[in-house]
Amino acid sequence: MPATHHLPLYLVALCFLFVACEREPSAGTENGARLLVYNADVWAGVDKAPASALLVGNDGTLLALGQDTTEWADRLGPDVTRLDAGGRFLMPGFIEGHAHFSGLGNSLRNLNFLRSRSWDEIVAMVEDRAEETPEGVWITGRGWHQEKWEQPHDHSIGGYPLHDELSKITPNHPVVLRHASGHALFANAKAMELAGVSRETPDPRGGRILRDEVGDPTGVFEERAMDLIADAYQNFVQTMSPVERKDEWLAGIRAAQEEALSNGITSFQDAGSTFREIDWYKELDDTDSLRLNLWVMLRHDYDEMADHMEGLPYYGDRFTCAAIKSELDGALGSYGAWLLEPYFDNPGFTGQNTTLVATVDSIAQLAAAHNMQLCVHAIGDRANRETLDVMARYVDTTQDKRWRIEHSQHIDPADIPRFAELGVIASMQGIHCTSDALFAETRLGTERAREGAYPWRSLLDAGAVVTNGTDAPVEDVNPIESFYASVTRKRADGKATFFPEQAMTREEALHSYTAAPAYAAFQEKERGTLAPGMQADFVILSNNLRDCADEEILGTEVLATYVGGEREYQAK
Repeated sequence: MPATHHLPLYLVALCFLFVACEREPSAGTENGARLLVYNADVWAGVDKAPASALLVGNDGTLLALGQDTTEWADRLGPDVTRLDAGGRFLMPGFIEGHAHFSGLGNSLRNLNFLRSRSWDEIVAMVEDRAEETPEGVWITGRGWHQEKWEQPHDHSIGGYPLHDELSKITPNHPVVLRHASGHALFANAKAMELAGVSRETPDPRGGRILRDEVGDPTGVFEERAMDLIADAYQNFVQTMSPVERKDEWLAGIRAAQEEALSNGITSFQDAGSTFREIDWYKELDDTDSLRLNLWVMLRHDYDEMADHMEGLPYYGDRFTCAAIKSELDGALGSYGAWLLEPYFDNPGFTGQNTTLVATVDSIAQLAAAHNMQLCVHAIGDRANRETLDVMARYVDTTQDKRWRIEHSQHIDPADIPRFAELGVIASMQGIHCTSDALFAETRLGTERAREGAYPWRSLLDAGAVVTNGTDAPVEDVNPIESFYASVTRKRADGKATFFPEQAMTREEALHSYTAAPAYAAFQEKERGTLAPGMQADFVILSNNLRDCADEEILGTEVLATYVGGEREYQAK
């Protein structure tokens, strides 16, 4: 092992951090304590008193917080594990407020293009995968975004490359590559052949097949048109045995848990799971196989849900399903966000209304009838207005529904006060702002972008509850990057700053990643802050996110993650 003076300072501290914690917390003593953490810089939540130590009980809840551990001497038996935090920053565990848990796991096991900077790089990755994949087996990937490539492709239509180059190297492998947003995909010729897509295939309602000058599909499918390729892929999946399908899903879930915990995430709010996945999550919870807290939204068409709501809402130990997910539009990057006025860079086009408003209204009635939260994906200002109008029909001052608009990215200024008035949660993702900064102003125009795009400051000032997250695998699940975007409105690569007057303060951003999403899931009495009786979900970081310099935020490392007082991740 190299001498410690050659290590970064945070690693030096880490060497001492766990000296007194070489074993996992024991079963505890008669007085109920099992873990003491001391010499910490504790941020327990907004308006919480400063602390330097905390005491965890046998049941995984916090027994006490304070500055002087001598007052707990009678609780500290020989079996209580003692952890010297080395003066490091300790805060409630991050709560991922909107992402896709199984989708994250799937992305970790398949091709991932989040860091890809050109179409040529993506094609090369697919070619490498094809060499090791049997003919006829689908090649899948996700994360590409044409607006983020370092240079446009020289053989493209509408900013998207054509499928010919990809199809040439994969004549016997169907290929489907989902856009980073999840609202478009790219298919090669073999995939389109299996899907029965040709020049004569019409655009479905709420979707578009991109075509060349003679009407042939280019390989790009937007919004509801993606179902054409997705259905063909599902036909392939059905050739796998039920055991194989479940084993593959479980492998992804294990990968997603490890990835989340290594990023300091102790609770994860999943934005859309099927009935089958919900049953599998129940099994994991029943066998104590969930290493973090999982809160999910049921996601199906109305007809599939209407007569199958038995057993919902469901409240388990670490698994909860108490919400229904729907959507009204697509994503800004693929011109799918539903706007009040046409796109600035696409005159005459106002985006895609992917689900009829009347259908979303029916789902709202279903949620109300079964005491479930309603969560609606809405990105464009038209979609947000229509969603608020639907929710207003079922929300009144006598009920605390905490219905949510997922993303809430582009809002007409006249609609911003309605969030607080209706008690609707703005479930947003800080990283989307800076990720989209390269093209959002081009899509919306300067005035519309300045007044209503990712308007955190305006929403907070109007009294709305704003939560945070990453929408992984659309973006990296790392909350530090999203926190940085929230307080600076700057891209990590320095290429853009997006109207910084809408930034959050440090405390607001921390709140948006802890207590606010706990509140948005009716879990504020269990997690999101550190106080006696709350779950001992906390994370130890290398930097103090309250006051470190802006340029130091992105270098913050997760040193340890605890869920219910158990250490689930430790940096190596």
